[in-house]
Amino acid sequence: MPSPAPTPVLTRAVVFVLCACVLVAQSMVAAVNLLIPQLAASSPHPSHTQLLWTVDAYVIVFAGLLVPAGALGDRYGRKGALLAGLALFAAGAATSALAPQPALLIAGRGVSGAGAALIMPATMSVMVQLAGPERRARAMASWTLAIGLGGLAGNLGGGLAGQFLSWRALFALMLPLSALLALAVAVTVPRTARSPHSNLDPLGTVLLTGGLVAVLFGIIEGPEHGWTSPDILAAFAAGGLLVAAFTGHALRSRTALFDPRVFAAPRLRAVTLGMATGFFGLFALFYVNSQYLQGVKGYGAALTGVAITPLVAGMTLVPRLAARWAPYPRPVIGGGLALIGLGLLGVSTADAGTPYPLYACWLLVISAGMGLSMPALTLGVVTSLPPHQAGLGSGLGTSARELGAALGVAVTGTILSAHPDLTHGMGPALRTVAVVVLAATVVVVTGHGGAGKGTATARTADTARTAAPGAMGAPDGTGPTAAGKAGRRRTPTV
Repeated sequence: MPSPAPTPVLTRAVVFVLCACVLVAQSMVAAVNLLIPQLAASSPHPSHTQLLWTVDAYVIVFAGLLVPAGALGDRYGRKGALLAGLALFAAGAATSALAPQPALLIAGRGVSGAGAALIMPATMSVMVQLAGPERRARAMASWTLAIGLGGLAGNLGGGLAGQFLSWRALFALMLPLSALLALAVAVTVPRTARSPHSNLDPLGTVLLTGGLVAVLFGIIEGPEHGWTSPDILAAFAAGGLLVAAFTGHALRSRTALFDPRVFAAPRLRAVTLGMATGFFGLFALFYVNSQYLQGVKGYGAALTGVAITPLVAGMTLVPRLAARWAPYPRPVIGGGLALIGLGLLGVSTADAGTPYPLYACWLLVISAGMGLSMPALTLGVVTSLPPHQAGLGSGLGTSARELGAALGVAVTGTILSAHPDLTHGMGPALRTVAVVVLAATVVVVTGHGGAGKGTATARTADTARTAAPGAMGAPDGTGPTAAGKAGRRRTPTV
């Protein structure tokens, strides 16, 4: 008999290429923020509302499509989803670079966001499939590092383009970069086994995506329109109704996008909240950081991009250390989130007379907290679902991050708007965010429980549902005919 094909493994070249894709997709979340002054004075002459949508369109489409994009990669091929995502990302960048009017600029940002929604789950899912249980923690540390580096690259690239080039040049640069990454993916990244049990569930996808988009719209536009304005209240109401409709549909369907009952596991709830909490604090810092360095300290756009480099130090060095403590996720997660809260309290004391080295020290504390907690949180989300649903798990985790980031910006912006200027509002805003982060840390640590407990609960519930005659809506999308096979499937513990 012919020998079986060798199982692909996660090589350094594959990790590098996948992390480069993550870095590029994540960088475009932040890059445009530093180009707002140049965009406002450019030939499309966007209005204030159109400027906001130029920034927000990417984030809203990105976060809204993450869950179905992850399921799409699981079902039809993660490598193909990654290549399609890079193509969409490049097409959107080209549209934005050539846009003669604001509507096309915003549309291009939305198309790039859809590409990023395919890129992020696919990269994590490929890593999970190739790494195996023994190398999964280190792989997640590398993936998390790429997200942090993407934030830095976005700020640095946006600052440099704003000072020395043009906003069109930044978007145009994404074309050859995406082509180079697509070539590297095609050559180095192996194909992983598809999951025939993952379901796309068109109705569920529309309901969940619509609900997430409505909620994100309300969060992002709340500070601008007022939290009690009819538009914002209608957005939240629509989001709540659509998510509730998705839940009801998923509980009845045998081919649901995913089973909402997975959130009955305390660990999955805890790690999802932890990911949202970390990015809630980080993006609150991002929101005031450039304004403080440019408006209060008097730095130029390029120097501002360089001045936040201390945020990379902890995200670069700490994740590898955290990977060694993977068997003890609870203290790692709690310690990391606590550092983020304490670092924000430190930054909240900054004013015009604060020396930059002291400010940089507080950035290092926040960076260390992110580097310590995020790999364990990411691994916790992925391993709470069966391995063949790694793309769906990545989509859920990344959606939590984006929702947390949007909330961080919205809460900070709302508090700042109640003060006469940044100097007076920065301290109260960051102190409020820090208190929320520290309070949420207690909830996350309490809900996480001991090693293996939450995952074991989810696995037992999954087995019970799929083994029971007539079970409906199993997390892997199997029906009663696949109950015996699903019942033997094991979910690795954290």
